[in-house]
Amino acid sequence: MKRYFKYILFTIVAISLQSCFVAKEYSRPEIVNEANYRTDNLPQDSLTLADVSWRDLFTDVQLKQYIEEGLENNIDIRVALQQIIAAEAYAKQGKVGYFPTVNANAQYTHQELSSNSQFGGLFSSIDQYELSANLSWEADIWGKIRSNKRATQAAYLQSVAAHQAVKSRLIADIASAYYNLLALDEQLRVTEETVENRENSLETTEALKDAGVVTEVAVKQTEAQLYTAQVLVIDLKRDIKILENTMSILLGKEPELGTITRGTLEAQIITSELPIGVPVQLLRNRPDIIAAEYNLINTFELTNVARSNFYPSLTLTATGGLQSLDITELFDTNSLFATIVGGLAQPIFNRRQIKTQYEVSQAQQEQARLNFRQTFLTASKEVSDALYSYEAASEKIEVRQKEYEALSIATDYSEELLDNGLANYLEVLTARENALNSSLGLVSAQNNQLQSVVNLYLALGGGWQ
Repeated sequence: MKRYFKYILFTIVAISLQSCFVAKEYSRPEIVNEANYRTDNLPQDSLTLADVSWRDLFTDVQLKQYIEEGLENNIDIRVALQQIIAAEAYAKQGKVGYFPTVNANAQYTHQELSSNSQFGGLFSSIDQYELSANLSWEADIWGKIRSNKRATQAAYLQSVAAHQAVKSRLIADIASAYYNLLALDEQLRVTEETVENRENSLETTEALKDAGVVTEVAVKQTEAQLYTAQVLVIDLKRDIKILENTMSILLGKEPELGTITRGTLEAQIITSELPIGVPVQLLRNRPDIIAAEYNLINTFELTNVARSNFYPSLTLTATGGLQSLDITELFDTNSLFATIVGGLAQPIFNRRQIKTQYEVSQAQQEQARLNFRQTFLTASKEVSDALYSYEAASEKIEVRQKEYEALSIATDYSEELLDNGLANYLEVLTARENALNSSLGLVSAQNNQLQSVVNLYLALGGGWQ
């Protein structure tokens, strides 16, 4: 018996050495040459924007409260947490793959024997009692168990990174919706002031008409401009309500009238510096890139598992316990029994199942590699787009401000000239319309700058810390 055990252990050790040569080790693919990575005008900072907490980037107190509320109650966040819990359970299972399985068994057997059977002339029936335990263990000869463990760990880490990506996207969506609400509020304020001014202008135009300075056409044109502004107020109020409903859903609650309290667009100031970082930091910080690589690792290790199925498996099984025909003698030393079996099993013909599984795992690994590459390339585009958008929005605000000031002065001059009968009313109408559009455009430019900060922060992988 001892010699038998030594033979089995020797076989296990000798064959297990093969595992180092069968299961391949994962290495990160050279998907993007970082020397040629698109870094248009990106400063080489040691600190990247992704390292800046959203609590420091966003200064509005109400916005911070909404982000906290969204992270706690948003449905997508809660779904992602359940995915982490499920992946963690599989990871725990993968960690114990090296351990044997043990089952306990209690059994009673009653057998009625035929008189013509081998023992029928001696016994009419047999009662047998058994208490036993079964142990089964598979040696990790080809690294299958190790690869499966790594695959489950990668799947768990992928779910964690995916959760971080959901948090990052949620924070960006809440901030974006909040800034859009502030912009709509400001546009509504400007338009309501315009409505009030045009009501006054209509009274003035009617007085000028009575004085013979302008005709009825001028009155109707001014009246039409008033109606245009009033329609714009209706549209803005509708857009505000729809966006408030969207905001409520992001916060994980039912839409209610007047529940989204907020500040003003003018009060929004980005006090944090906006260092961009280098490509290596971009790769390290974006949760979607991290998740894509863990998915690649998972499929790589599962390919190792599929490959190992072509090779023989070494199993060791043992059964032992108590067995007796008389229950009163069940716990007697003479009732002890044990069975030990060690064997190799080599698959020969199984209707192509192993080969199919291996080919599918190879295809899935290639899909994961391509998805990893696509995610990386998309990240470079998003960073470049967000950076240029921020720079363009900042420049546009300056131009829009100058345009608005010029058109405001032109409107004041034209109305003054009209009051003195020295200007054409069409010039006044055009000046008023241009001034309103310029004012609304200035608000849009300010909002675009804030939105580009959010997009840049999201593109660099920030927002979830």
